Amino acid sequence: MRSLSADDDAAAAPVNERKLGRLFVMLSVPALLIAAGLYFWLTGGRTVSTDNAQVNAHVSEIGTEIPGRVTEVFVVENQVVKKGDLLFRLDPSPYRIALMEAEAAVGKAQLSVAELQSTYLSKRADTQKSVSDVTLARDTFRRQQELLARGFTTRATFDAAKAALAAAIAEEASASSEAESARASLGTSKFGGHPVVEAAVAARDKAAYDMARTEIRAPIGGRISQADKLAPGTVAIQMLPLVNIVSDTGYWIDANFKETQLDKVRVGQRADIELDAIPGRTFKGHVIGINAGTGAQFSLLPPQNATGNWVKVTQRVPVRIQIDDKVDRPLVAGWSAHVTVRVAD
Repeated sequence: MRSLSADDDAAAAPVNERKLGRLFVMLSVPALLIAAGLYFWLTGGRTVSTDNAQVNAHVSEIGTEIPGRVTEVFVVENQVVKKGDLLFRLDPSPYRIALMEAEAAVGKAQLSVAELQSTYLSKRADTQKSVSDVTLARDTFRRQQELLARGFTTRATFDAAKAALAAAIAEEASASSEAESARASLGTSKFGGHPVVEAAVAARDKAAYDMARTEIRAPIGGRISQADKLAPGTVAIQMLPLVNIVSDTGYWIDANFKETQLDKVRVGQRADIELDAIPGRTFKGHVIGINAGTGAQFSLLPPQNATGNWVKVTQRVPVRIQIDDKVDRPLVAGWSAHVTVRVAD
C-alpha cells in the first residue's frame, strides 16, 4: 500500500505544477494589463513626441555679386573655414580696366570744372570792366549835356555820348548775364562738390567696389559644402550660389508636430532628443519657438482649401527645439531625430 501511495504522489506532482502554471498565467495577464493601463493613465498626456524631426543649422549660400570667371579656388569639400577666409577669386582684369577708366573720368571731370572756374573768373573781370565803361560813358554824357546847354558843343557830339552810354549799359548787362551763367555752371550739390565731379567719383568708387568683390570671402565660420561645382574656369553668374557654408555653431531641431499635439506645447518646456545617427543616447533640450504657420502654408504651392474637392488632412507645425547638452561629435544638418516634449512641465 505504501508503494502505491508514493506512486500516486509522484503522478500527481506534474498535474499540480501544470495547474499552478495555468493559474500564474491567468493571474499574470490581467495584472500586466492592469499595470499597463495604470502606467498609461498616470503618464498619458504628460508628453508629446514625433519622429518627424531633423537637425538644422544656418546655411550660407555663397554666390557672387558680380559676374565673372573663377580663376582661383582656395577651399575644398568639408574644409573648415573662419569668417573672412578667402574662398575663391574671379578674374579681376575687366574690373581693373573699368577702374582705370573711372579714374580717368574723374580727372577729366575735375579738368572741366577747372575750365568752368576759369571762365567764370574771366566773365567776372569782363563785368567789372563793363561797370567802369558805364561809369565813364555816364560822366561823358553828363558833360556833353552841360556843354550842349551852354552852347559849347554840337548836337551830334551829344547824341554820340548818349549812344555810347546806352551801349555801355547794354554791354554791362550782357557781361553780368554771362558771368551769372558761368557761376551757375559751377553750382554745388548738397554734398558740397560739383555734380560732374561727384558723378565721376561715384562711378570710380563703384568700379573700386566691384574690383574688391572679385575676392569672395566667408561671411560666417563653418564647413564647406557643395564645393564640387566650384573650379577654376567656372563662369560665375550674379547671385547664383556656387558653394555653401554650414555654420559650425547654432544647431537646433525642427520637430514637425501634428496640429492636434500642440494644445499643451509651450515655449520653455523641456524636451528629450534622440538622434538616429547617435543611437543609445538622449540629449536634453527645450522649446524655443513654435512656427506661425504650417509646413504646407509656406510651401511653394500652398493648398487651395476653397475648392470643391477639399479633403481635410491633419497639418504639421514646426516646433524649434534648442539642444542644451553638449554633443561630443559634429552634428550634420538634415540628421533625423525623435523628439519628446514634456508638456506637463
